Amino acid sequence: MLKSFRGGIHPKDSKSYTADKPIEIAPLPNKVIIPVRQHIGAPCSPIVKKGDLVKKGQIIASSADFVSSPVHASISGTVLDVAEYPHAIFGKCLSVVIESDGQDTFIEGIPFERDWQKLKDNELRDIIREAGLVGMGGATFPTHVKLAPPKEKKIDTFILNAAECEPFLTADYRMMLEYSDRILTGVQITMKVLGVSKAYVGIEDNKPDAVTAMQKAFAGTSVEVKAIPTKYPQGAEKMLIKVLTGREVPSGALPADIGVVVQNVGTVVAIYDAVVKGIPLIQRVTTISGSGIKNPKNLLLRIGTTFSEAVAHCGGFSEEPAKLIMGGPMMGFAQSNLNISIIKGVSGILGLTKKDVQNGKESACISCGKCVHVCPCGLNPSMLSILGQKNFYEEAKEEQSLFDCAECGSCVYVCPAKRNIVQYIRYCKMKNAAKAAQKAAKSVTA
Repeated sequence: MLKSFRGGIHPKDSKSYTADKPIEIAPLPNKVIIPVRQHIGAPCSPIVKKGDLVKKGQIIASSADFVSSPVHASISGTVLDVAEYPHAIFGKCLSVVIESDGQDTFIEGIPFERDWQKLKDNELRDIIREAGLVGMGGATFPTHVKLAPPKEKKIDTFILNAAECEPFLTADYRMMLEYSDRILTGVQITMKVLGVSKAYVGIEDNKPDAVTAMQKAFAGTSVEVKAIPTKYPQGAEKMLIKVLTGREVPSGALPADIGVVVQNVGTVVAIYDAVVKGIPLIQRVTTISGSGIKNPKNLLLRIGTTFSEAVAHCGGFSEEPAKLIMGGPMMGFAQSNLNISIIKGVSGILGLTKKDVQNGKESACISCGKCVHVCPCGLNPSMLSILGQKNFYEEAKEEQSLFDCAECGSCVYVCPAKRNIVQYIRYCKMKNAAKAAQKAAKSVTA
């Protein structure tokens, strides 16, 4: 039995809504609204204009920056508009609106069959970049960058993050049951790019059939499939690395600093699609769930499909939701309406009724220490929240290891004062990032 990490919590997993629901291919949307900003790093710029005819898989926005990822048309049709539209994270974002021609035609040359084993690591990495792959667990860091660590960082281990510890979400779980062959090949491609022979698949032990499916898929390979203790946030990279390898990522460091690279299940499936089939990232599996959804499902949705259309595919709402969330309930982002689009990092859409929503008014910290006890990163969340509330964001960075916070939300879950701890922490990070960007801009113009 593997030992778990320190801290953490055991929220109700609520996965029964969709765990037994096979992945369903959503109907072709009549229109998609595709934001050009879907990843961490430099945003893309549109390379199409209103009135252009585009085909599925065609690049419609790109950037020359290394830390970026191109955006592709997810349907074939006519560009109706290139303008700002609602965005789940940034409020508004420049987007490309495409009206379907009903043909769903791929751009010439794809899909096809490719023998990936004949390709060199740099060729594979270039394919992954051109296909617009990003981390699909929610972080959306460009995959080709993660697979190109600096030469001084010697990578010896790859980890497939199959924990899916967020309540309600079952997209990765269903992919493990239904896409096991694609996951196997995607992992093997990733290992070749990284030049490693050692790899782990980490799955929480409350998913025994997924463990069995992955053990069967990886039988006879060097990849070890491990059932790991069920505890939130087991899927956070640092926690997963600690449990599977015994290595600890130092404060301020990254997994690559200790020789490890981690990717999500959806990401390796997309790697398979891009490298073997030539298909860029134009769709993803998303869980539509919660007590407010009539018929919760796991849907394969085109990028750019609106939340309203996704929910409609599930029969709509059973009652007016008290909260609408993009992602999971612990780390997701609350939304005010359904007029936003599926982007590459949307693992779930949750419609929660009052019975699922924590009630209570925020009050001052009562210094109970519960948040410190459950913090898997060994931080003092209460102090970070106080510093954020008082706008002492620099002190949060310099004195309280702000950027070590995984924003898992365990602290909020146990807080009797109902404090919005993670929001204060995100605010501090945003303010520090803005200050660093301002400083960098001044140094360039000086």
